[in-house]
Amino acid sequence: MPSTNLTFQNRAEHRAWLATQAALPAGFRVGTTRFDFTPCEAPKPAKMTLTLIALEKPTADFAAMFTRNAFPGAPVIVGRARLGEPALGAIIVNNKISNVCAPGGVEASERVCAETARLLGLVPRAVLPCSTGVIGWTLPVEAMVAALPAAAAALSAGSVLPAAEGIVTTDLYPKVRRATVGPGSIVGIAKGAGMIEPNLATMLVYLFTDLAVPRDTLRAMLVRAVGPSFNSISIDSDTSTSDTVVLVSSGRVPCAGLAEFEAALTQVCRDLAEDVVRNGEGVRHVIRVAVTGAPTAELARALGKAVVNAPLFKCAVAGNDPNVGRLVQAVGKHVGAHAPGTDLSRLRATMGGIEIFSGGVFRLDPAKESALVAHLRGAELYPSAPPKDGVFSAAVDFPPHERCVEIGLDLGVGSGAATVLGGDLTHEYVSENADYRS
Repeated sequence: MPSTNLTFQNRAEHRAWLATQAALPAGFRVGTTRFDFTPCEAPKPAKMTLTLIALEKPTADFAAMFTRNAFPGAPVIVGRARLGEPALGAIIVNNKISNVCAPGGVEASERVCAETARLLGLVPRAVLPCSTGVIGWTLPVEAMVAALPAAAAALSAGSVLPAAEGIVTTDLYPKVRRATVGPGSIVGIAKGAGMIEPNLATMLVYLFTDLAVPRDTLRAMLVRAVGPSFNSISIDSDTSTSDTVVLVSSGRVPCAGLAEFEAALTQVCRDLAEDVVRNGEGVRHVIRVAVTGAPTAELARALGKAVVNAPLFKCAVAGNDPNVGRLVQAVGKHVGAHAPGTDLSRLRATMGGIEIFSGGVFRLDPAKESALVAHLRGAELYPSAPPKDGVFSAAVDFPPHERCVEIGLDLGVGSGAATVLGGDLTHEYVSENADYRS
């Protein structure tokens, strides 16, 4: 569940709130620059943003987790190697091109790292590269190297918001979350809107803290925080080739309570994960599935994902149609294929707190139908709009509220539990992805 229940009337109000969350922890600076280039694979004008995140002093206390996609991007390959380095001094991020399976991709990432290191007085191995965007295209390395001095010149210790804005691609708005822990803080930013079915993290996530937490402890905490957050969401069941989550401590503030720090870290990750889903491509409803009473936590999470990834149920939610038969079939489909021995005779399902299924039969009537429709409409982020020139597009560039379509599934046979977040399936999603490169 989110730590807040925020509502916003317009983009300006949302941006004002983001500014209140965006103060960088001590020891960090961010800077961005934007430049024009022409992708060699599709010769038409494009723009790329470079986002530079630099520590005032390199730190040994950093953690990172990456995609399990078997075709990882070159920055992921380089990033995994960086985990063995003694210190991290900077992160360099580009959008527009993800540098995945492109000829000379690793060399391109290392070249950008080397130039970044030269500008900051670091060794190249102390720079972590990240890329997001079109898969298969090559990085415009020379243009990136030429633009890097402007990003370095823009470095500032004030707000993380320029970085949150710089890393986006199809996101409708930047995502920033923070938590205060004693005299220190944790601040996180994320990008991600589509190709989200993580098995470690989700797209690009950066978490910064000035609290001094040792390297090994930091890495163990990140694994535990990712499970109920970035590992428990899905937009479209596709796992990105570039998923990365990074946690860095500048060590500027003593950390008196590790348990308090971990709880705050987990909450920041949960909030960012929900922000990613709410900002998913074409998402008009966030679907939250709380599974309880399962034989194992693993099955509980799998059932939650089976529901939020079920195309017919997602379409029904998009249309504010409480076609709950599609919900129950998704549960039965997963159990039949992956856990056939599971007893479903005690399954109780609810939507919006309203019982829809128990004792092996549906519990529906006209009054419930009306209440279910009202629940779906109440969770809608924005109403469906007619296409313009044949193209559907999202109607808002801010999150109006944090309400969800609430699904409860109690199997009644164990103590396994999990909560999974997903989105509906809309015309806007199809339009976004049909025109992504064109």
